[in-house]
Amino acid sequence: MKSPVNVVFAFVVLLFAGMAFAQDETARMIGAPDRGTDEGGGPYGRLIIRGATLIDGTGAPPIGPVDIVIENNRIVDVKSVGYPGLEIDEDRRPTDATREIDAHGQYVMPGIIDMHTHTGGTTKAPEAEYSYKLWMGHGITTVRGVPSGDLEFSLQEKERSAKNEIVAPRIFSYHTLGAGAEYEDKQILTPEQAREWAKYLADKGADGLKLGSHRPAIMAALLDEGKKHGLGSTAHLGQMGVAQMNAQDSARLGLGTLTHYYGLFEAMYENNDVQPWPVDMNYNNEQHRFGQVARQWSLIAGQGSEKWNALLAEFKELGFTLDPTFGIYSAGRDVMRVRNADWHKEYTLPTQWDFYTPNRESHGAYWFYWTTEDEVAWKNFYRLWMQFVNDYKNMGGRVTVGSDSGFIYQLYGFGTILEMEMLQEAGFHPLEVVRSATMYGAQALFEPKGQDIQFGVIRPGLLADLIIVNENPLENFKVLYGTGAVRLNDETGLPERTIGIRYTIKDGIVYDAEQLRADVRKMVADQKAERGELNEY
Repeated sequence: MKSPVNVVFAFVVLLFAGMAFAQDETARMIGAPDRGTDEGGGPYGRLIIRGATLIDGTGAPPIGPVDIVIENNRIVDVKSVGYPGLEIDEDRRPTDATREIDAHGQYVMPGIIDMHTHTGGTTKAPEAEYSYKLWMGHGITTVRGVPSGDLEFSLQEKERSAKNEIVAPRIFSYHTLGAGAEYEDKQILTPEQAREWAKYLADKGADGLKLGSHRPAIMAALLDEGKKHGLGSTAHLGQMGVAQMNAQDSARLGLGTLTHYYGLFEAMYENNDVQPWPVDMNYNNEQHRFGQVARQWSLIAGQGSEKWNALLAEFKELGFTLDPTFGIYSAGRDVMRVRNADWHKEYTLPTQWDFYTPNRESHGAYWFYWTTEDEVAWKNFYRLWMQFVNDYKNMGGRVTVGSDSGFIYQLYGFGTILEMEMLQEAGFHPLEVVRSATMYGAQALFEPKGQDIQFGVIRPGLLADLIIVNENPLENFKVLYGTGAVRLNDETGLPERTIGIRYTIKDGIVYDAEQLRADVRKMVADQKAERGELNEY
């Protein structure tokens, strides 16, 4: 039986982080198996990717053909070797390759950085290999786990990934208040105790703080102590605490990143100070929780208003980062579309599907009776939310890509590409989307450490994290999906699918992204066979 202290702590996590699943769901996760000898080649003494069109991640236009030279795990040269439509001058090309990849007619961009992830969960996807290979199969070479399991599991997997002992993205390990075995039977009630925990977290090797709407004294102590130890910070300002700590309040205290939307609208109310919840509101009823939050769209004056512009300007002055996670809530505006996405049949584990299916216990399975009115509210909410994020980007504010997949019918990897599509919907140019998914994510991860980026851009000196795709992702982000994009073959007159990302290169190691996705499909097929299910939902 749990002690009263543990019960209190679990309740605090639920209230302030809104993420009770992160503690219970991931505590007994199964770590990824050791990387097989046939999983990924390299790093090579001298790998040359030949003839690609380069999207470098900075926002610069594509350029090609280029040869990219990688020695061990570092990019050492990016050399222009000709002009489109002309024969390549072979005398200009780098030589002495240990391995070559023919990328003529293909596109290369930095590996994608997902700034809001969770590694499965014991009741839905207990084997970390599943989410890792979905991420890597979608070109995601770095994730910020918020958290990726409990502290001990997350740090163990982070170290194994850093050593390339497993097939997994780089893991930046962020944690909620009280994480760690030493704190299992402790309460954190004072600023001094909060400082002690932040120092403990840094000493253990974590990278940052995943905060909720803590009371101001606790929030201030955590952020101040975290900065002293080079810890980054992001916050899910949950609805149970946002009345006392909205996005503006937390930014003023030094928060680095706001994830989701909680606290954003609350900072711009015109005629309210707290959300006017229905009198029968109950936060533990998740349809109340997720249905009512969208009603905030009518509580603010909107784009161009005094509060809107003032909040944008203050965020920019503070160097605040927005990680909107548009995709994870997108089912709210059209649940039938998301429930019937192309990838569920082959890529969604039956246990993961069970978790999604409407019920009153699984987080995000709140479709008790979802109505047209609910969806209209979410569509209105998204219109304003996207306008705000796009305005922030336009004034030079940093916006990153995060998915929060594993909930609300969104699947690991696929949800990250959806997020990129939704940034384009919000008004981002495709080059701005790629920058948010690469360079900006790297900046947000390394700045708290006082370091320059080590990946996120393809240029000499940086780590070799990049992806190779047959088609132009700027033309159509759907080509990055593991299920590819559907197009008509004019020669056969029949529809066909593109193949998705061809290679994912992490730390100089070349992974066959198609094989990674095949491994996931087999995991799904095996679980269906064990359960005696047909290969469909």
